[in-house]
Amino acid sequence: MFLTKISRQNPSQFANISTRLTRHLSTPSKLHDRYSFKPPPSLSPKPQDPNPNPNPNFKKKQKPRYRPPSSLNREGQEPIRSDLPFDFRYSYTESSPEARPIGLREPKYSPFGPGRLDRPWIGVCAPAVDPKVKFVEGVEEDTTLEEERRRRRETVQGEPLTSAERKILVDKCQRGKTKKQINLGRDGLTHNMLNDIHNHWKNEEAVRIKCQGVPTVDMRNVCTQLEDKTFGKIVYRHGSLIILYRGRNYNPKKRPVIPLMLWKPHEPKYPKLIKTTIDGLSIEETKEMRKRGLVVPVLTKLARNGYYGNLVPMVRDAFLFSELVRIDCQGLEKSDYKKIGCKLRELVPCILVTFDKEQIVVWKGKDYKPVENADFLPERELFDSPEGDVVSSAERCDSSDDNISQKDYYSGDDE
Repeated sequence: MFLTKISRQNPSQFANISTRLTRHLSTPSKLHDRYSFKPPPSLSPKPQDPNPNPNPNFKKKQKPRYRPPSSLNREGQEPIRSDLPFDFRYSYTESSPEARPIGLREPKYSPFGPGRLDRPWIGVCAPAVDPKVKFVEGVEEDTTLEEERRRRRETVQGEPLTSAERKILVDKCQRGKTKKQINLGRDGLTHNMLNDIHNHWKNEEAVRIKCQGVPTVDMRNVCTQLEDKTFGKIVYRHGSLIILYRGRNYNPKKRPVIPLMLWKPHEPKYPKLIKTTIDGLSIEETKEMRKRGLVVPVLTKLARNGYYGNLVPMVRDAFLFSELVRIDCQGLEKSDYKKIGCKLRELVPCILVTFDKEQIVVWKGKDYKPVENADFLPERELFDSPEGDVVSSAERCDSSDDNISQKDYYSGDDE
């Protein structure tokens, strides 16, 4: 305001004042020389390096960023070799080597990853022996593998458990004592589940396994495959609850090499489960039977992820009074009740009629004969025999009726 007033009254005086002010502001400050003032590094325009590099042309190499190791990168590494004497499959209870697919849904990409396993993947499994190798001197492949499997299992198991030891193991695995448990779901006994079982056996002698869903239709098959693939022994079973013992001579440091599957392989194409016309019937008779099958009283309603161990004897008893049986499967996945229907076809046996409206309709057929002296697994097994040994599932299978099929079952939708 003062400068404005002077500029209006005397412009020449204002010019002299502005020149002196500019000269005074442009002169360097004498604070540094008088008071030895040094500004801190944070206020200086260019912070000084406490350790100056004597060689300015030298550039320090930056540390490369950490990259986690990839399981697919196998450069310079040999393929994983596993000497387990059985074919590697995604599921050992819901797939069968006897079921021949009619095609593949994708190329033969190994679910173990490229170059990670020394066994070839043929689309449904990785055979224990190269299928291209021809055996000489009449030695068959199945006989050799079975002998190797039985020898290993006997070595690991050692002497059988006594009744007191068996009860102690069962007591340790109860829900009130431990929360460790392996859940066996709709896919059944999968390949990666074998690794989970051996991980539990590192610290405990026995592991508790809870079975749910489709595999419980045939619990004998589940028990047989568990003992066969893990070389363990079942010491207790109550419904869908199984306690699997590792064996006296089991050494966690010498556990078998089980290469893990990195992804689930696609299911192959299998023949249709439901035919256009039922064998022995005309088209009109087949249509009429499907209409009648959807209105007959429901035998039972299946719960999702439930226990279906009593389904096969229920269907056999129902065939004594009716030729058609309907099972309500509302709420279940389509692939689940298709698997159940496939199991009923082999175990009852029966003929599949339709899967419409989330129902399973089966027909006993014209030449149906009820199975006599059918042997079923009881709801509760203590596995206490007079000799003190455990009655294995494989031994029980040998004493069962010949009409009951003991083969595994393939999974997935039909074509």
